[in-house]
Amino acid sequence: MKRQVNLNEISDGGLYGSNDLVEVTCNGCKGKASCCHGMGSSIILDPYDIYRLTSNLNLTFEGLLTDRLELNLVDGIILPNLKMKGAQEQCSFLNEEGKCSIHGSRPGICRIFPLGRIYENHSFQYFLQVNECVNTSRTKVKVSNWIDTKDLEKNEKFLVDWHYFLNAAEEAVKEAGDEKTVKNINMFLLNLFYLMKYEPDRDFYLQFYERLQKGKELLGLR
Repeated sequence: MKRQVNLNEISDGGLYGSNDLVEVTCNGCKGKASCCHGMGSSIILDPYDIYRLTSNLNLTFEGLLTDRLELNLVDGIILPNLKMKGAQEQCSFLNEEGKCSIHGSRPGICRIFPLGRIYENHSFQYFLQVNECVNTSRTKVKVSNWIDTKDLEKNEKFLVDWHYFLNAAEEAVKEAGDEKTVKNINMFLLNLFYLMKYEPDRDFYLQFYERLQKGKELLGLR
């Protein structure tokens, strides 16, 4: 989901890499988890998020769609997102104490919060969102430690390649011209990257790039 905003209005003005120190830790939100409420369909999941959830929870993607995730159209592409539930519109993975029940498997958007990503020149940098977290007591921490993701270098390359592939898919959908072609593209990509089960004992990135090649062939990309 692309945000059409002025970066200077939502950030501290800095751009950061994984080795930089940024004031992000909230020193414990004590279960209030305001950032896990009222997010609508904005917590969009990428293929690695699904791999991590299905592997660690021993569930299929279809199983997650029964009550934890939902599908929505994002810039012309059907993508999954975390589902908000109840009168408080809280994340479906919050437990009775209001804490994350999948903290070790939480999606990438949740891991980097309150950081965001800005993509340029087939790369990205992190920026600090200054108006998103209600807790004003924060401490500086190294970005890579905050994100806490195995093989971060591989993950960041994956994120770049996935981002720009989605951009190409969005353009293909815009140029398709008829609903049937758009539907076929979407169903192919949804099955290829999400519905088709990832092997939990096999390197995710190898599996992803095998699938990415098939996706590029569909869209006529190199």
